[in-house]
Amino acid sequence: MSNQTQAAPLLKVNDIHVYYGAIHAIKGISLEVHENEIVTLIGANGAGKSTTLNTISGLLKPRQGTIEMNGSPIQGVSASKMVFRGLALCPEGRRIFQQMTVRENLEMGAYSRPNTEIEASLEEMFQRFPRLKEREKQIAGTLSGGEQQMLAMARALMSRPKLLMLDEPSMGLAPILVEQIFDIIAELHQSGVTILLVEQNAQMALRVADRAYVMETGLITMQGPAEELLHNDAVQKAYLGS
Repeated sequence: MSNQTQAAPLLKVNDIHVYYGAIHAIKGISLEVHENEIVTLIGANGAGKSTTLNTISGLLKPRQGTIEMNGSPIQGVSASKMVFRGLALCPEGRRIFQQMTVRENLEMGAYSRPNTEIEASLEEMFQRFPRLKEREKQIAGTLSGGEQQMLAMARALMSRPKLLMLDEPSMGLAPILVEQIFDIIAELHQSGVTILLVEQNAQMALRVADRAYVMETGLITMQGPAEELLHNDAVQKAYLGS
């Protein structure tokens, strides 16, 4: 983190505007993520957090503004090619392949990698997520919600991303599973994975993140070290229920 001032950001989003038809969903936001950071985007439902991730990952195109990864522009690159640029999105609602086995789902996550590396990556995921090893041959649709979330994260990690984007990883999970998922996020961070996290559970997100941006109706209204925002009165009132 100390070299953050000199190093160029891994991801730089500059003044992007995104529309759904006539609706101006994202109104000129800028943010950056440096290597080995967890940056979180918090805000109420409908603030534009998922739209922001979908735009960065190439699923939506900004009408204005630029997105750079490692200093190269990526807006306009298709979502499937984005994986080759080192970007992986773990989407809201998990979106695993329900009819495939756990192992097949993981293999699908590695489509951008040489075949010779896949076995080692599978082994790594099974070590990181022992539950998935136990369920290796199970049909993914029969897993519990927490296991499906682990599978979605592991599948995204199979591409060896430079930046992992997590969209609402705790959504719909019981509190004990939410704790587990955030423990995994903290472990990934310690092992050097750079993460951009969108999360409605602001408390948990601010606890694991280095820096945070607060979004309201398509705008970033606050930003700063996560620790500071965790203790900020306005943030506590709006998002932390205190």
